[in-house]
Amino acid sequence: MNRIRRHEKLEKINLSEKFGKLPNGDYAVGLIAKMSDYDFKIVKFKGDFVRHSHSGTDEMFIILEGALAMNFRDQEVEVHAGEMIVIPKGVEHKPSSIDGYKALLIEPEGVPNTR
Repeated sequence: MNRIRRHEKLEKINLSEKFGKLPNGDYAVGLIAKMSDYDFKIVKFKGDFVRHSHSGTDEMFIILEGALAMNFRDQEVEVHAGEMIVIPKGVEHKPSSIDGYKALLIEPEGVPNTR
């Protein structure tokens, strides 16, 4: 059984503080934690992203604030604060948001940022 060593300090992560440290502008992403082989990233975005896909992994967006329109070739799915969407690997998609959104992404370690 794994035990926490007495000298290790466990700390919580405040998402508002982490978002506050992102650069100004309509788009920014930051790595905030790692768990096993996964990266936890926060992203803020406003506008139209590029149409893209990920051949090696699924992609998940947990919307914390605002709303995201996830555009696929044959449909559009609106995802609002408190909701999430999983994009299967290989599926082409294009995120967009008129008013902007903040999201948490959980991805396998080393997945490159598309933009």
